[in-house]
Amino acid sequence: MKVSRAQMAENRGRILDEASRLFREKGFDAVTVSDVMKAAGMTHGGFYGHFASKDDLIAQTLAYGLSKAGPAPTDWGTYLERYLSSGRCNDPNGGCAISDLASDTARQTPEARAAMTAGIRTHLARLSAIQPEGSVSEQRRAAIGGWAAMVGATILSRASEDEALSGEILRETRAWIAAQGRLTVDEGQDDEQ
Repeated sequence: MKVSRAQMAENRGRILDEASRLFREKGFDAVTVSDVMKAAGMTHGGFYGHFASKDDLIAQTLAYGLSKAGPAPTDWGTYLERYLSSGRCNDPNGGCAISDLASDTARQTPEARAAMTAGIRTHLARLSAIQPEGSVSEQRRAAIGGWAAMVGATILSRASEDEALSGEILRETRAWIAAQGRLTVDEGQDDEQ
């Protein structure tokens, strides 16, 4: 039975959504093609109608996931507080795909790394545009430094089994970044957003 183009596109989207979820939860190496197809409600054989290999799936999942980053942030202070909230940090599927998958992507194919690079470039441009002040180069420097600290804090917070330490990492990183940019953030904020 021939599948329509619309159904093929829908199936592909479902595969990419499930691959993104599984890769973010478990990492690239721990997820098999069979795992992805089962989660998408399809057979393993259907995979090759959409992707050439698992490496192709990884690269296309990164491109797909990073292109769905949502609306551009409009306020650096609000973005900072939301990005470094413990609620967001404790939900890898609801957070930043870059903080979830960057270290795994470094060991992937050139195509996967290119997809990650494109996502990083796009996000840095978006963050540079909302910096509160400075020249274009100063805004870019602040975006790179601030976001690098945010991604690092997210990774460290998730890696710690100590909830108090995790919260401290998020809270102190928010305060440090805010001080760099002379932003106002609620340092006493409850981290359970």
